[in-house]
Amino acid sequence: MSWLRQTRITLRRLLSRRQSWFALSIISLFAVMALSAPVLSPPAENTGLLVGLKSVGRASRGVPQPPSDKARLGTTSEQYDVFHSLLWGARNALRLGLSVAIVSAVIGTLVGAISGYIGGTVNSVAMRVTDAFLAFPAVLGVLVFSRLFTNVGVDLMVPPTPIPSILSDIGLNTILVTLMAFMWMPYARLVNANMQQIKDSDYVIAARAVGVPPRRILFRHVLPNALPPLIVLMARDIGGVVILDAAFSFLKLDGMVEWGQLLASNRSWLVGAYGNPFTYWWVLLPFALALILFGVAWNMLGEGFNFALNPRARQ
Repeated sequence: MSWLRQTRITLRRLLSRRQSWFALSIISLFAVMALSAPVLSPPAENTGLLVGLKSVGRASRGVPQPPSDKARLGTTSEQYDVFHSLLWGARNALRLGLSVAIVSAVIGTLVGAISGYIGGTVNSVAMRVTDAFLAFPAVLGVLVFSRLFTNVGVDLMVPPTPIPSILSDIGLNTILVTLMAFMWMPYARLVNANMQQIKDSDYVIAARAVGVPPRRILFRHVLPNALPPLIVLMARDIGGVVILDAAFSFLKLDGMVEWGQLLASNRSWLVGAYGNPFTYWWVLLPFALALILFGVAWNMLGEGFNFALNPRARQ
């Protein structure tokens, strides 16, 4: 079966589910928000990397302001425009989720595929290293690396590391790099397990028998058959990474997405006046709904891909 026909069948199965349509609609909405952010809410001048934050009032006021002509969805306690951060947050959420998922998938696929195809001692060592990384939670990794990179000059009275400034110069930050370093292991394990099954299949053995080079066997015959579960895992990770980033903001780490940053910095206003959580609803609802919908949509898309690509899921 040609790859074009297989793609059509997969898309037909994916779009046969209402959940997939809902997920694609929500993801498309976030994509439109991200693309239209510079037009609908241009950033203020000289913002640098803080392009997702736009002040529309005096920060000394210290109280979230309700929706007005200057701020369509109101302001946070720091007088940041909620509408502006909502749009630009979608941009950073997609950037963070896609970057981490793609890079993690590439690293994990290479480690799992090459070690699984070679086998023997190489495979054993590679999987033990993978297990060691799996035993080290991503949250703890981000915490350690963030403290190491940002506070070493204060805590240990030694010159601070230049790593944060280097990452900043190339448009990265500690959260992004650390997540990439600690989220490739499930991909490696998944590809390696598939590789153990596929490399001993009849068509791979036949390819070896006729003298097909190992590299061609790996990239032409083996890897394409290991891709379906990777696609499912990537779709789920994109949403999960953004939720995790919001959790980092509540831990006072350097979160990337404005949704989590502003929820964390304004958490004292979430209770509202006299215990009414809707007194300052504009501080809570836009960012909370964005995070929930983003995570749910990508998870539902992953379920849709699992239904389309996994025969067992359709039984």
